[in-house]
Amino acid sequence: MSKKILVLDGHPAKGSFCGALAQTYADAAKKSGHDVRMVHLADLSFDPDLGSASEASTKEWEEDLETFWDTLEWCDHFVLAHPLWWGGMPAKLKGLIDRILLPGKAYKFVSGKALPEKLMAGRTSEVLVTSDTPHWYFKFIYGQGIKKQTKMQILDFCGLKMKNYSWFAPIQGSTEQARAKMIRRAAQLGGAL
Repeated sequence: MSKKILVLDGHPAKGSFCGALAQTYADAAKKSGHDVRMVHLADLSFDPDLGSASEASTKEWEEDLETFWDTLEWCDHFVLAHPLWWGGMPAKLKGLIDRILLPGKAYKFVSGKALPEKLMAGRTSEVLVTSDTPHWYFKFIYGQGIKKQTKMQILDFCGLKMKNYSWFAPIQGSTEQARAKMIRRAAQLGGAL
């Protein structure tokens, strides 16, 4: 069954290996018959500062945010590719999430309920992360903090049910053969939807 897929290259710079993985995923998904739209964070122009909580819903969106939101609403499956920086997402990517996933759009508070209604329910998501940290260290020493945050406090919180979280590491010092293997893995993920 064909899906509408949004792939976000969440690296703030152009020409990254993270971007190559995202593009490979998108190309493989398109080849498998899916309708794919690719967005590069580096191409988006917006103020990443949310401001105060009271300003969040009144701060006007820039044109790039309007377009991104329309594409996010359009998709059935959202793929987020990003590098791990200081144990989390790059600041510009976190700013995009802060500005886009707002109450009344991505979720809604309901009187008498502890958790809000998930306004993006019915969609799925997937995350590809590049890192210099080996997976075993990320899992057993760092406790996978960003994975938990992304899944439970961002994606699932809004209804973008996370189906897969893929770790591509280590990038620093990797050989051409190791990177080629990572590229093949991204193609397999995109083609397996």
